[in-house]
Amino acid sequence: MEIAQDAETAPSDAAKAKSGRPPTDISNPDYFHKVVDCQWACPAHTPVPEYIRLIAAGRYSDAYLVNWYSNVFPGILGRTCDRPCEPACRRGRVEAEPVAICRLKRVAADNKGDVRTVLPKAPRQKNGKRIALVGAGPASLTVARDLAPLGYELIVYDGEQKTGGMIRSQIPRFRLPEEVIDEEVGYIVDMGHIEIRTGEPVSSMRTLLSQGFDAIFVGSGAPRGRDLDIPGRREAAEHIHIGIDWLANVSFGHSERIGSRVVVLGGGNTAMDCCRTARRVGGEDVKVVVRSGFEEMKASPWEKEDATHEGIPILNYHVPKAFTHDGGRLTGVLFEKVAAQWGLNGERQLVATGEPDVHIECDDVLVAIGQENAFPWIERDVGLEFDRAGLPRLNSKTMQSSLPNVFFGGDAAFGPKNIIWAVAHGHDAAISIDRYCQGMPLTERPPPMVNLVSQKMGIHEWSYDNEISLDRRYKVPLRDQKVTLSDLKAEVELGFDRARALAETQRCLNCDVQTVFSRELCIECDECVDICPVDCINFTENGPEMELRSRLRVPATNLNQDLYVSDTLKTHRVMVKDEDLCLHCGLCAERCPTGAWDMQRFLLDMRLAYENGGCRS
Repeated sequence: MEIAQDAETAPSDAAKAKSGRPPTDISNPDYFHKVVDCQWACPAHTPVPEYIRLIAAGRYSDAYLVNWYSNVFPGILGRTCDRPCEPACRRGRVEAEPVAICRLKRVAADNKGDVRTVLPKAPRQKNGKRIALVGAGPASLTVARDLAPLGYELIVYDGEQKTGGMIRSQIPRFRLPEEVIDEEVGYIVDMGHIEIRTGEPVSSMRTLLSQGFDAIFVGSGAPRGRDLDIPGRREAAEHIHIGIDWLANVSFGHSERIGSRVVVLGGGNTAMDCCRTARRVGGEDVKVVVRSGFEEMKASPWEKEDATHEGIPILNYHVPKAFTHDGGRLTGVLFEKVAAQWGLNGERQLVATGEPDVHIECDDVLVAIGQENAFPWIERDVGLEFDRAGLPRLNSKTMQSSLPNVFFGGDAAFGPKNIIWAVAHGHDAAISIDRYCQGMPLTERPPPMVNLVSQKMGIHEWSYDNEISLDRRYKVPLRDQKVTLSDLKAEVELGFDRARALAETQRCLNCDVQTVFSRELCIECDECVDICPVDCINFTENGPEMELRSRLRVPATNLNQDLYVSDTLKTHRVMVKDEDLCLHCGLCAERCPTGAWDMQRFLLDMRLAYENGGCRS
């Protein structure tokens, strides 16, 4: 321990604070929220460690409801989410694989009881406000779910015969069974005051505006797949299909077969769904061809893994030049071989290698090179402003357009993303619509509900299990490929059983159980420093942020993670904890002789429009 300086020569606390890093304000909920990396990364801010602990305790219905509150579609997302939470998971910093957060979500959905009795319902009395929702996809359904309990009358329009939007039309049944969609969409539709008008596409925004709705929400998605205008496209058009349209046709039973030799163009998740679907409806020789390198493909790593597991090759650095045909009958695709080169400015360019062109014979081509927004039904003189990319000009916080009573969300707002982003947009738009209809400022958002509760049950006992499992990530069992490749509706992933789910939950590091430091109780004995297994705790002189980071026991190089810095201690030092390293193991709190360290469970729930009166409370 350092010896305190004489009072006459020691700098004052005010001087130290001025010259060094200010103390951390842990009263700001964003501080600990950011430390819970998985929840911070989730667009809907689902409290991941909370529901993982509930699964570990066998409380599957409670775990499901924690999910349903924030992400609306736990069973759907437990199978199809793009998992932004998993790359953020701290487990991935100490070993190769993060916790299987997404698949644990499915465990809650698969094992829950009947939750319908505890879901919110619309009140008997309507509040006199009518809202139109264009599209019956995840964004619109989220808005409907959040507004129905407040008494709004909600009319949902969709051109298809069934609800769900891209959830139903673009995700194959071997990934997402239809009964899961029906169940979770049904929870919303059955709330009351929600009228679903399927088979009724909206053909005119002007007409919709004239019908007296108090607000309109546009959640129509990005319904147009990009085409590839190269020689032969028109002549061989009969056997060249836009990927998302073809997937929808298969999903709704309009297409049942494809040729035996199939080329899929594109490297995103839609391309992966296309190639795997083609294998199940007649494609014997299916190839995916991309212009980029394998690692640069936009498809999620697990999507690429699933495709290659089913024997589908992915050919890199091939740029399509022409569709070849014989009298209008497609015969193949001609490709130029390219290589990646980086310029002095760091930009990547694809440069022809000079090798002979490659011709791949095929019977059908699926074009899955991206999607774009299409609003042919929105007249350009009704007051809605669009940018050069054809996207509406929106306030990204409120989702409000240039027409005050028109709001957007999901792919229709900012271009193609994924389901969880559509849900997050729906939550934000629902708050805005409610505030707009009540004549309240849209930019004043309801604060989240925050709890920070000690987990202490005794001097050295905690109410959570802080023993860290050394197990590697568990693999999700798969159905026999002989079955799945012959049946379009046979779900490939079987999901974790309860025993394997329990084992996977134990890999979670409980990042929401925070190490909270009390300067007044600290005697600077450095016992916590000695016991810390990762050297994340430091008692040192204060200093500017970057200089302070450089001289910790382990230099704090990850600037995306904050330092937890205390007020000045009696020795004029400060306690500095690197949140990037902390395992939340609680050993510091167990060792501390004065209780200066405490393990406190942090829970943040984003407020929704309907919850306890929502944004009006």
